[in-house]
Amino acid sequence: MLLIISIISFLAIHAAPNSFLSGGELNPNMTPEALAQLKAVYGLDKPLLEQYFQWLINIINMNFGISFVSGGSVLDEIKERLPITLFINIVTLSVVFFSSIYLGILSALNREKLIDKIVTKFAIFSFSMPSFYLALLLILLFSIELDILPIAGLHSIEPTEGLSYYLDMAWHLILPIGVMIFVSMGSMIIYIRSLTLEIIKSDYYFFALSRGLSQSVIIKEYIFPNLLPPVITLLGLSLPGLIGGSVILEAIFSIEGMGQLFYLSAMSRDYPVIMGILIISAFLTLLGNILADLTLLKLNPHIKGA
Repeated sequence: MLLIISIISFLAIHAAPNSFLSGGELNPNMTPEALAQLKAVYGLDKPLLEQYFQWLINIINMNFGISFVSGGSVLDEIKERLPITLFINIVTLSVVFFSSIYLGILSALNREKLIDKIVTKFAIFSFSMPSFYLALLLILLFSIELDILPIAGLHSIEPTEGLSYYLDMAWHLILPIGVMIFVSMGSMIIYIRSLTLEIIKSDYYFFALSRGLSQSVIIKEYIFPNLLPPVITLLGLSLPGLIGGSVILEAIFSIEGMGQLFYLSAMSRDYPVIMGILIISAFLTLLGNILADLTLLKLNPHIKGA
């Protein structure tokens, strides 16, 4: 799967119009001879198939190449920016998981009541809200009008260590993480609500009610265990969307993460960096799906024989 993703990505990138070595973009005074020499240096003068196999050999040897823009190692640039992107996505995924389960079950157990209508409308609003639009609205409100939260970046203080440094970083991440959580919750809440409604129609749910068990016990022993397998599967499938969403939000909030690096590299047609980020993102997505499958196997060993 990773190999297929790499082939499609490589072909798609090179099929895009213009390139980093376009004379008008790189240097309007550059001669055709100089451009041809640069293409030879970067290996862009070779047939596309040969370029791909050379890139594949380098990747196998953990050589992601040299960035056209910075001239530095692609792997070093990605390693520098990957932690903050992973942190944002892990926090988002964790909050979405627990809050969506709580709200989805709460809505289903109070079907057609006021709390159900409020949660459902919130979920629909969340599901239909574009992340970039919400980010701009929140920047206008909290950063420009109210001047409560920072507009962009990760830091506004000089120290590079200590509690104040990390508190300052957390303060800068409130808006971007908040936006990612909000736009990711809607579909999850609707899905969990639908699953819970099916569960409460089952015979074992009515049997639990007939035994006089409290609602908290029923949720813990009957509803939650039956929700986990499909929810974990959905979380695994949601990883590409989260990683893709971080590209937009990191660009808007000027967060020096992997998403912003991907955006800047795409704008400048920095092929080695684009391919490096795509492969690492694909690997993390596939790894997340594998971990989700292993978790499902742990929760329900019968899946192995299915």
